Amino acid sequence: MAAVALIVAVLHIHRNFEAADPIFLWVLIPLLTLALLLPWLHRPRTRSIPLPTLGAFRHIPRDVKTLLRSLPRAATMLGLGLLLVAMARPQSKDQWKDVKREGIDIMIAMDVSGSMLAKDLKPDRLTAAKRMGAQFVDARPNDRIGLVVYEAEAFTQCPLTTDHTMLKELFSTTRPGLMDGGTAIGMGLATALNRLRDSEAKSKVVILLTDGVNNAGMVQPLDAAQIAESLGIRVYTIGVGTHGKALYPVDRYPNGQVRYEYVDVQIDEVVLKRIAEITGGTYFRATDERKLADIYARIDELEKTRIKVTEHSSRNEEYPPFLLYGLVALCGGWVLERTWLKSMA
Repeated sequence: MAAVALIVAVLHIHRNFEAADPIFLWVLIPLLTLALLLPWLHRPRTRSIPLPTLGAFRHIPRDVKTLLRSLPRAATMLGLGLLLVAMARPQSKDQWKDVKREGIDIMIAMDVSGSMLAKDLKPDRLTAAKRMGAQFVDARPNDRIGLVVYEAEAFTQCPLTTDHTMLKELFSTTRPGLMDGGTAIGMGLATALNRLRDSEAKSKVVILLTDGVNNAGMVQPLDAAQIAESLGIRVYTIGVGTHGKALYPVDRYPNGQVRYEYVDVQIDEVVLKRIAEITGGTYFRATDERKLADIYARIDELEKTRIKVTEHSSRNEEYPPFLLYGLVALCGGWVLERTWLKSMA
């Protein structure tokens, strides 16, 4: 009984605590061995003489004292074992973390002109751009992100927000034809900058995506780039479209069908590279959906949210219960052996 109780105590410590002085647990090994051998060591050593009438006494009930005669020794062994466990100083450990995040404010300025329906990306440029943009948003849960869309004009589809579910819903509803046709790169960038102007984030970024040449709007792209540089806002520019020719929508029939023709892909890479250079960003060319996904992944790596994690821990002494129960067991065994069970010793 004492050996079982000690084994249970040691297993409990192993699972729930750490021992500050584990050497005392090793001392339990000889004590456990002795506790297991006690019943064999204290069995009667005298020779027995068989008597023909002995069977008559086998069914006589034994009294409680007889059944509990080994209790004082078991209590002593248990008490010594619990004292050794207490001397090993079992400790519990509390751990917690302080996490500080320095988020980045990001505006995505997306060209939604009719040419974004070209088929060189699957199923078309706009659908691929929206899908990859939504994946980019999912990868940045700690940042505020907003969306500006532009054709010949620009407007804010979604201001800076941490509600990324709503942002992705607005991504999905974006389509051409909501404004006059054209490509106002400068207006798209200026509108995004206006949303970031009052931001208190330490890092502010615009992702400017287009598939054409600036041909509309009152703000020139390089003038907007100068404003971004003065505001400390980095601009990553993405030119979307294959090299050579691509299937463009050139006409729409009354029944809703669209006629496509192969048209030369024209992206003003010189201006897009210059915008990125002025603002400290990078220019990328997305000739297919895989490269577009890689570009967003690359921007995600370049603009990592700063997360500072401070780990704290404290240890609590858990030996008092083992010490108390050990002393109670020792005292209880000593009292029983010298009082109620004295005649059985």
